[in-house]
Amino acid sequence: MSITIRRASPNDAAAYARLMNDPAIFAGLLQMPHTDEETWRARLVESCAPGKTDLPLAAELHGIVVGSAGLHPVGPALRRRHAMTLGISVAREAQGKGVGSAMMAALRDYADRWVGALRLELTVYTDNAAALALYRKFGFRIEGTHRGYAMRDGVYVDAHAMARLHPNPPRIVPLEEGA
Repeated sequence: MSITIRRASPNDAAAYARLMNDPAIFAGLLQMPHTDEETWRARLVESCAPGKTDLPLAAELHGIVVGSAGLHPVGPALRRRHAMTLGISVAREAQGKGVGSAMMAALRDYADRWVGALRLELTVYTDNAAALALYRKFGFRIEGTHRGYAMRDGVYVDAHAMARLHPNPPRIVPLEEGA
């Protein structure tokens, strides 16, 4: 099975809307039901704009978008430039087929090898066992639990704050003596 991971573009708006309109998907995220293509196009235009440091990704199986992921700055605070936050979603029919792992590997590679992020952060509902297992596989650890973090289907649910520190932070290669 060949999974293709690529940078998302505004042309993926319809696929993102389809993915995020699945109740099995949006219930595990902070997304709202009844999303539309126009909303996703605007979000993708914003995250793909020149000068933006976001990394929106799309995962394809057999040419069909079955996953989305993103790596984003945590905010404008200069003292938090070393940290990035991420999100990921995988279509129901593609779960358990390596799509999540492929997207996480791409996000990790980008953060570690090209951005030099020291810290990757995410929030995940405490009952999302598949996501928790994926994040642990990629070195994320639970740092705390938010009680009543978000409303989901009429009930407030808890979420874990998870993070991963760069295992080998970037360094300067020393000059050779006499150079």
